[in-house]
Amino acid sequence: MTGRIAFQGEPGAYSHEACIKARPHMEAMPCDTFEDVIAAVRSGAADQAMLPIENSTYGRVADIHRLLPESGLHVLDEAFVRVRISLLGLPGAKVADINLVRAHLVLLPQSANFLKLHGIKGVSAADSAGAAAKLAKTKVAGEGVLASSLAGEIYGLDVLAEDVEDHGHNTTRFVIMGREPQHERRGEHGMITTFVFQVRNIPAALYKAMGGFATNGVNMTKLESYMVDGSFTATRFYADIDGHPEDPGVRLALEELDHFTETVDILGVYPRDPSRDI
Repeated sequence: MTGRIAFQGEPGAYSHEACIKARPHMEAMPCDTFEDVIAAVRSGAADQAMLPIENSTYGRVADIHRLLPESGLHVLDEAFVRVRISLLGLPGAKVADINLVRAHLVLLPQSANFLKLHGIKGVSAADSAGAAAKLAKTKVAGEGVLASSLAGEIYGLDVLAEDVEDHGHNTTRFVIMGREPQHERRGEHGMITTFVFQVRNIPAALYKAMGGFATNGVNMTKLESYMVDGSFTATRFYADIDGHPEDPGVRLALEELDHFTETVDILGVYPRDPSRDI
């Protein structure tokens, strides 16, 4: 596959790493915001979008559930990236030379034990890959960056230590989105259907809406709620289920869901990534 895939962040960000892993033959296109990523695909400047949706340590990515239903795009695939944190420094530097590191706020507590062990102070930055780019320009002695090894390669920094995170399970799940849906069955590990719905304002509406999935043996792997337009009475739900809409159980469950909801919108039908089982 050729073309462009847009991602949020600077070159070397974990979203960039996801693009290289999942779409190695596409040109990765950095964007400032998630909205810019979506706009790039809608305008034709990019063919696909790589968007982080949740992290195994920190939960869902802020604002992403609000953006996806209104994006006009469709989920084509999912991708998982294990967040491996490296200590980057200026060429020739050693771990003992580093007294301060900059990194995105979420990376600092993940490497707390390593920083404490080496007496290194952590300072938050808006973007870890951006911090790597800045260090490469400013060349401040004694400073380092916590980021991906890819960022080190891009900006000419040395990898002083690898896998400095405290726990080895931190993984980010991404969805790959495009302008046209692809609902055909594909892949060898089953299918995932992602949809959003808004329940009717009646007693036990959510309970009744979910009943069809239980009675039809459909496994729901994700269910999250968020408010619509700041209203306390209008709640939208985001869900992932195992299966394809044409599967008998899924078809019946979705039909039952329709009876108890104001709206149901399928965001994507795509192959189940085997990384889910790791």
